[in-house]
Amino acid sequence: MSLKIAVIGCGSIAKNRHLPEYAANEHAAITAVCDIVQERAEEAAATYQAKAYTDYKELLKQDDIDAVSVCLPNYLHAPVSVDALNAGKHVLCEKPMATSAEEADQMIEAANQSGKKLMIGHNQRFVSSHQKAKDLIASGAIGKVYSFRTTFGHGGPEGWSADGKESWFFKKDEAFIGAMGDLGVHKADLIRYVLQDEFAEVGAFVETSAKEDADVDDNATLILKSEKGTIGTLAASWAYTAKEDNSTVIYGEKATLRLEDDPTYSLVAQYANGETVKYELGGIQSNDEGGQTTTHVIDHFIESIQNDTTPLIDGEEGKKSLAIILGALESVETKRIYSLEK
Repeated sequence: MSLKIAVIGCGSIAKNRHLPEYAANEHAAITAVCDIVQERAEEAAATYQAKAYTDYKELLKQDDIDAVSVCLPNYLHAPVSVDALNAGKHVLCEKPMATSAEEADQMIEAANQSGKKLMIGHNQRFVSSHQKAKDLIASGAIGKVYSFRTTFGHGGPEGWSADGKESWFFKKDEAFIGAMGDLGVHKADLIRYVLQDEFAEVGAFVETSAKEDADVDDNATLILKSEKGTIGTLAASWAYTAKEDNSTVIYGEKATLRLEDDPTYSLVAQYANGETVKYELGGIQSNDEGGQTTTHVIDHFIESIQNDTTPLIDGEEGKKSLAIILGALESVETKRIYSLEK
């Protein structure tokens, strides 16, 4: 049985990820698309033989839609997801899931009430090197984890967003946060997943230094301490002008793991006894040419609906990753280390 899919928001993430990945999935059929820019909606509709809408509320009234992807500016993630869940649709929402803990709670509540799936698009969990590192750590192969550094940076959304320099990404009232929401929240989710640990405290420095017309952060560095006592740094930036950096290094008692840090080997394990193991796994998804295959996010979402299983990144998981970023903002405001609530 094919699930009938609607994509709300036809910007770059929809165009490059959601729409082609739904089209490639034999269990999904794109039946409707929506964008407030009519030409964008019509272009996507023509490409995928779908019906075009400019008002998402009209789209949600349709009975023949099973699930929706919410690919909108950050400030619309929660309200549109809640409306879609209340309309009885499963929801895959782009990250960050919301702009506050209250909004995240509303989304979780709507999913619980409707009995529909809510998944947040944190695609880093599906990267082979990240999954392999998680398994190595869980097996005890690297011993106690002492520290880590994780970073995600590129030249900024103007090279990637549908609106370029005019993009909502740079506007605080629509984006809420900048590089931290665009990239940092991915790494917050990743490091929680790979270490299988939650974070207790966060301190942060956040700057707008690279983008002249932006009123959101474009460089952020977080210091994190986990419940198990592991400390590390998380950097998010729109100022890595020469080349994207999407790497993570985990320092353990018996080994150091380098993830997406070597151009050939997506995971390199350097053991304290002098041994080095190089894993040539599938590369990470990037927005560069040739980087597009599948992020596995769409396939996992479809599977969780068909098999009635909980998505790997449900609302609760999305909220915990968002909490780290919200905590970083609190740390910046108060110039203190912020304790994350249990």
